[in-house]
Order: sequence, then structure tokens, then C-alpha cells
Amino acid sequence: MLVAITTPLMLGGCSHHSSDADADRDWPITGGDAGNSRHSILAQVTRENVRRLEVAWVYHTGEGAGRPGSGAQMQATPIVVHGVLFSTSGGGKAFAVRADNGMELWKFDPYADRPAENSVNRGVVYWEHGAERRIFFSAASRLYALDATTGVPIPGFGTNGWIDLARGLGRDSAGQSVVATSPGVIYQDLLIQGSRVGEGDGSAPGYVRAFDVRTGAVRWTFHTIPLPGEPGYETWPRDAWRTVGGANSWAGMAVDVPRGLVFIPTGSATPDFYGGNRLGANLYANSLLALDAATGRHVWHFQTIHHDLVDRDLPAAPNLLTVVRDGRRVDAVAQIAKTGFVFLFDRATGAPLFPVEERPVPASDVPGEQAWPTQPVPVKPAPFARQVLTESDLTDRTADAHAAVLARYRTLRSEGVFTPPSLAGSVVLPGYDGGGEWGGAAIDRGTSVMYVNASDVPWIAQLVPSAPTVAGSTAVSGAAVYVASCASCHGVERRGDGNRAPSLVDVRTRLSAAQVREILDKGRGFMPASTSLSVAQRVAVTAYLLGAPASASDATRAATGNAAAAASSAAVTAPYHLRAYERWKDPDGYPAVKPPWGTLNAIDLNTGEYLWKIPLGAFPELTAKRVPITGTEQYGGPIVTAGGIVFIAATQDEKFRAFDSRTGALLWETTLPAAGYATPSTYMLGGRQYVVLAAGGGKLGTRSGDSYIAFALPR
Repeated sequence: MLVAITTPLMLGGCSHHSSDADADRDWPITGGDAGNSRHSILAQVTRENVRRLEVAWVYHTGEGAGRPGSGAQMQATPIVVHGVLFSTSGGGKAFAVRADNGMELWKFDPYADRPAENSVNRGVVYWEHGAERRIFFSAASRLYALDATTGVPIPGFGTNGWIDLARGLGRDSAGQSVVATSPGVIYQDLLIQGSRVGEGDGSAPGYVRAFDVRTGAVRWTFHTIPLPGEPGYETWPRDAWRTVGGANSWAGMAVDVPRGLVFIPTGSATPDFYGGNRLGANLYANSLLALDAATGRHVWHFQTIHHDLVDRDLPAAPNLLTVVRDGRRVDAVAQIAKTGFVFLFDRATGAPLFPVEERPVPASDVPGEQAWPTQPVPVKPAPFARQVLTESDLTDRTADAHAAVLARYRTLRSEGVFTPPSLAGSVVLPGYDGGGEWGGAAIDRGTSVMYVNASDVPWIAQLVPSAPTVAGSTAVSGAAVYVASCASCHGVERRGDGNRAPSLVDVRTRLSAAQVREILDKGRGFMPASTSLSVAQRVAVTAYLLGAPASASDATRAATGNAAAAASSAAVTAPYHLRAYERWKDPDGYPAVKPPWGTLNAIDLNTGEYLWKIPLGAFPELTAKRVPITGTEQYGGPIVTAGGIVFIAATQDEKFRAFDSRTGALLWETTLPAAGYATPSTYMLGGRQYVVLAAGGGKLGTRSGDSYIAFALPR
């Protein structure tokens, strides 16, 4: 579906952003500016009047609103250019609305002529030159170029307006998942784009590429898993470049336009939790890369985790800022991490601006694994999330809850933030989703204060032996194939984990047999293609998922009574795999640790000292029992304005809040129709400052929504 509106788009005027002041009146990039500061100089909304904010307009995308657990999400930060707001819907459509009233101007459906795919999108990219105005956005593996005025695909870009991100990686990645969740960045006439790939065996490599904005042709490629003869190749096994995947940049980037540098954070190599087949430091996984934006040439890098074993991707785009050091101003780049660390570097040289020490860390006890003996730890700032869990940190919410988690704790390894996965199970704190996450941090460009929110909940990393491969097996027990190949993520009872692995209990009401087979064949999101399964096995597991009853007894019988078939169904490379993506909760479903379970932090990056730290979010049922504010797990991040306001949603309690940037005092809050698991933006139009947010929900068991809501002061 594509709807074009004849109403003028207010895209006229002088060349885009003729001055810094003009740029800050729009929000032209998801991070606010090329340096990803998420800061605005707008100050119409102030500490004194923010309590008067009201809804200015609401735009309903028409997709995704529904019951808890329906899965639809909107995680995009909308951009605003020349009076038009551009973003994406929970169903993956791109759209444009008038930024003063939310009236739809156009909508583009990338799935109008093909089966829809469930791939999260976190925003779009705007490019302008003369009369040319384009929107770039991704829908699963396709990267589209649209006319910003009409929403029509640009015919000369790739194939009829799109290119396939899974192609052109230089090695056979056929059938592998290569999608883009976060938008790329613009430098001159280049769109520099990262990707999200699978996290298991056989995943695609996460090479970073620059595409010509007019044609879609690849102008340069940086191999994050180096090829023979390239620097960093020696940090991998000899043939790893042929088979290892990941080391991808999925979280976004920042650009130093005057220097011509692009700063690129990368994630872990695959498989995520067992590295026995990729022994070594594994450059350039888990690194902050500084590349020449025009050519892709390596300028400097810093690896934040050596030989990652716990999915410690760098989770957010870095922030560019200027700090005062020894009386002089230094252009810097700050990178938050899932571990809760903040790394701060000289932007030109990569030299750390606070000391970073290589400290000894625990060894792995998994056969065949060799955890790296040391890891880099910044001396300042202190971590913004907890990293150590002892018995005294376990929940004491009730006596029964404490007893339950204490019994489990005494079976686990818990040796700090670098505890490797184990066969008994290891505490992962911060959890797989941070600490820091994709919502990122905001930087007040005037004060160099960072505002960053954190989830403070533990997960558990337990490895289990993988079923042995039986060459040439054609076992066709669908239940056995499921247990051996799918249950480690989706669970024996198919209930999923409420986050990365969706429930499959009612999958037949959502997907056809053809759609299930396509996911098995090509992968989707975090799930790699099931290339290890024969065609007969894929047919069998499809039939099982769509027709067999979803009881624990059925799956258990398959696991115990048909062991030979189960063993033959999973052709794997790694001898161990993760048992499940498990948040560690008490019997009542709350985190297994004492609060706070989520925080908002203000850190002065000139000194590395904290200005304030507060719990962010609440559980109403606990508050009603006079439990102090606990904070909640969070997705999405903050922005900060010259009016002295930090705006953030992100929390499980479906609130949108404004805090005093100096003190952390709560100044205003409102309840959203669905949780705002996204980062807001702000802009000035017609003399009125707006703050806009996607209320899409859909995570952490909360209801899904379809609203973009703009707030402003009364006229």
C-alpha cells in the first residue's frame, strides 16, 4: 500500500539546515545530530512549565495495537525535517505525517507484494541534495530508497528502489539472516550501514558497508572479521573468516563530519556463548571502530571485550562531545556498554581519556573453551549498572522469594561481570540486554553531562551439550526435531522467553506453513537459518508446530523416547549451546535481586563523577504496598534539552516522564496507551516546541500499541 497526499509537504525553502540553529529546530537524524548527542537547544519547554504539557496530536499507524504478548513493537525515533515527521510502524511500513498535526501524507508498505516479515525498525535516514530528497529505511533484508515527498521508491536505486543486504558480502551467506534494525548514517553521498545477523552457528558476517545514496552500489566494505592478509586476521583461527559470523554493527553509528570519521560499535562473534571454534581475541568484534568515512580505511579501534562469551555487543551508537581535560578542550567520543561501563576516547587518536586497565578475569570450565585471561576495565566513570551479585544482593521481597533464589544461586557461578558461561549455569549481571541497551545515552553539549538509563536485572547463562551429528540423517519426527533444534530457545513447552524467542504455542494462528518454512529456510531476527536440518526435518517440525498439541508431556516424550531421532536432527558445529535465554526471576515473576531494577544516571564526563542516580519506573502493585520505587527493566533511551529537561519513557509501567537535568527530580509524567520502548525526539514548528514518542509496547509482557504521540504546551 502506498498513499500519496496532495497537501504541500512544507519541504520547501533553502538548502537543508543552513545553520546550526536551523538544524536544532528540526530533529533531522535519529540521534538528533550527526554526533548522536540526543540534545536539543530548544528551551520553550522548561523546568517551570513542563508540568503543563498536553497532547498536541496523535497518529495511529493502524497496525500492532493489541493484547499483551501480541509481539508488535515500535522502537523507532521519529525524525523531523522541514515540517514533516518520518518514521516507521509496527508492521514495518514507512510513513510521513505533518509534524504540526499528525496528518498522514504518505505511507509505504514494503510487504505489499511479498509475505510480511517481523523485523524491528528503529528509524529512517534523510538525505537531501538540491531538489533530491530521499528517505532510506530497512524492512528485513531490504534497504529502500524512497522519494521523501511522495513515498515512492526511487527507480534508479538498486532494483526498483531497493537493495538486498544479504547479498554482496563476499562469501556464501545464502539463506542467512542479514537485516538492519538501526538506521545507517549519511556522509556526503554515502549511506554507511550496519546490520543485524544471526547469533548461532552458521550466521552471516557483520561487515560494514557504504552504499552510494543514488544508485545503491557498494562503495566500500570493512571486514569486521578480517580476511587473510588484513590486520586482525591473526586474532582468529586460520579459517574463521570462512565460517564465523557476527562482529556486526547493529546499534547505529555517529559521524564527525569535519574530520570525516565514522564511529562504529560492533557486537560479538558467533556463536555467542561458545567460542571454542573461534579461539583468540576476535578483532573487530566488540570494538569501537573509527574509520575514514569516505573510504572505509581503518583509523583506530578499541576492543571492549576480548573473545566475548556472553553476548556483550556494544549496544548503542556512540556519542560525540567535547570535554575539558587539564584545562583544555578535547573532542571526545563516549561509548556505553552492556556491562555498564562508559568508555571515553580522544576522538582523533583513540587514546582513552580515563585510564583503562587490563584486569584478570575468571577462566572457563567448559571443555574446549579458553576465555581470554584479561579484560579492559575503565577506572572512571564507575559502572552505571551493578556488576557483582552476592548472597546479600538477592531479593528479600518475601521470605519464600528469597529462599527460592538463594537455593538457585548456590548452584551457579557468580564471579562478577566477566563470569563465563558454564554447564552448571552462570549469573550474567548486567543481563544480556544490559546495562546499556540500544536506546543509548544523551549528552548535554553545553555541560558534557551524559544521561543514561540502565536495566539492573540478572540473567543466567547455562550451556548444555549439543546433540551429536549423524551424517546423512533424515529423521522426520517433528517433535524430536523441535526438542533438539528449537527448544533451547523457545522452551520445551514452546512458551518462548518473552523477548528474543517468541512463544510458539499459538503459532498456527499467526503463520502459515509456507511462512514457517521460510523462517526455517532463511532465518529471522536472532534466529539463524536452519541449514543443518534436512528438507524432510524442516517439513516435519513445521507440521509439528502447526498441528501437534503444545503440551510438556508430548515434547518430553519426544526428548526421552526418541533420543536417536532427536540426536540425528541437529547438525551443529559447536559442542555446546545455550540452554535458554533466561531472565532470572523469583517465583512471583520479579527480578531475583534487590531493587533498583532500573535506573537513570547523570555522569559528568569532564570529571567522571556522578551528579545523580535515581530508580526509573515502578510496579504499581508493589507501590500500592508501600514498597519504595523499584525501577523496571527498560528499552529505549533519553533526550536532553536546553530547557533543563531529560525526557524518557522506556519503562515497563507505560509512563513517559520529564526530569530536572540538574537534580534528577521528577517534574512531569503521563500514562501512555502502550509502553514507550523507544527514544523520543523534539522539534520546533510554527513557534511551538513538540516532544514526540512512539508508544508501541509489545515487550516484557506489555500490550502493543500503534500510537505516535506529540506533546506541547497549550497554545
